[in-house]
Amino acid sequence: MTDITRAIPRSILYTPALSLNRVVKALSYDADVHLIDLEDSVPGPAKAEGRVICRTALDNAPASANIAVRINALGTIDALHDVVMLCSGSATPGFIVMSMVRSPAEVIFLRETFASAGKYPEIYLTIETVEAITDLDNVASVADGLIFGSADLAATLGVQITWSGMLAARQAMVLASARHGIGCIDTANYRLSEPEVLANEIQNAKDLGFHGKATVHPSELELINTALRPNEETLLIARRITDAVQAAEGGIALLDGHMVGPPFARMARTTLGLGKAWAARFDRSNP
Repeated sequence: MTDITRAIPRSILYTPALSLNRVVKALSYDADVHLIDLEDSVPGPAKAEGRVICRTALDNAPASANIAVRINALGTIDALHDVVMLCSGSATPGFIVMSMVRSPAEVIFLRETFASAGKYPEIYLTIETVEAITDLDNVASVADGLIFGSADLAATLGVQITWSGMLAARQAMVLASARHGIGCIDTANYRLSEPEVLANEIQNAKDLGFHGKATVHPSELELINTALRPNEETLLIARRITDAVQAAEGGIALLDGHMVGPPFARMARTTLGLGKAWAARFDRSNP
């Protein structure tokens, strides 16, 4: 997890490719990854212009390593045009986000297509189909990260987007991401006028084991970043745990009245590794 290519974003800001000015402005906000969306937020008649906007933004961005592009679902003509556009330009986004994934074969196909053009973006999958959920271990095994797509999954299941209704899918994602050592990003909050909902979702997702959260509005970034980005207090505690267990020769130690042992040290090492990788790639306060 210390490899910079495995750094996991804690905040992803989605911006529709509807206006070049809007996309460029979004790049100035404090998100780990700025996502240019070519899928649901761009109506059919506007998709061709959306690709032009996306290409222009990529070519003029100071750096594209922390820019993502969400493409349309494979099997659609729009996805074909999206991929051709992204493979044709000189600037390549650091992340490609796939939508409506149903099988590992789709991910392998897309990865090989980009590789044939000499491009190797990380591929994150929007987990929003029943097929992806029921075959999640295999799907996750060929991905670099998972992003929960609650709206489409809820629509398929015929349920509301509630924490209890989406819990099983979230748990499956966390288990799959942990097994394969990849990123796990929670869904965007759709109740923008209720900040308490966002706060609860962030804490609950963090408790489950999610690394980050997507958002469609820059006003939510501060709360997401504060809660999910590595912070000095958490890293200090992790260092103290590893030191305590090491001093106990890998056995059980007492730290501030709490018993810690090998599992706690393993979690602490993971926390430190993820924090180091995140800082190397995403921390713009320490250039």
